[in-house]
Amino acid sequence: MRRQCGKKLNLSIFEAQFARSMHTGTEEGRCCAGDSIRLKGLVFHGYHGVLPEENRLGQKFLVDATMYTNLRNAGNSDNLHDTIDYAKTYSMIKNIVEGKPHNLIESVAERIARDILQESDMVESVRIRIEKPHVAVPGVVDSLGIEIYRQKQ
Repeated sequence: MRRQCGKKLNLSIFEAQFARSMHTGTEEGRCCAGDSIRLKGLVFHGYHGVLPEENRLGQKFLVDATMYTNLRNAGNSDNLHDTIDYAKTYSMIKNIVEGKPHNLIESVAERIARDILQESDMVESVRIRIEKPHVAVPGVVDSLGIEIYRQKQ
């Protein structure tokens, strides 16, 4: 059993480890560990991949980004300076996905996560999902993709 903000929680070991990983280190941060800003369903055309066709023709990439931060101040102040500017984050992601080609989407996701964590003092951790909906594999798939989770060091 674990305490969080004065409440007793019955958590499995996995849930407790995940909850612990979400803490920002302050009591206020612990109370708001689930706060996040999400950019979901971003669609870009990029030239990432190991096949020559991927580099020459490009393809569609679907990106989701979730930034974990404490949104309490923004909720109380109603002021953009107390939160993360998601328009700026969108532009950053767009520039990376539509920019310099990478062989692996894992590398694209790492770059997005690193830039978000470096750009914003408020973001404590980030989850990036990238999918390739039109991938050449023998079989029927909706998409293939990856998901990473990174925290500030």
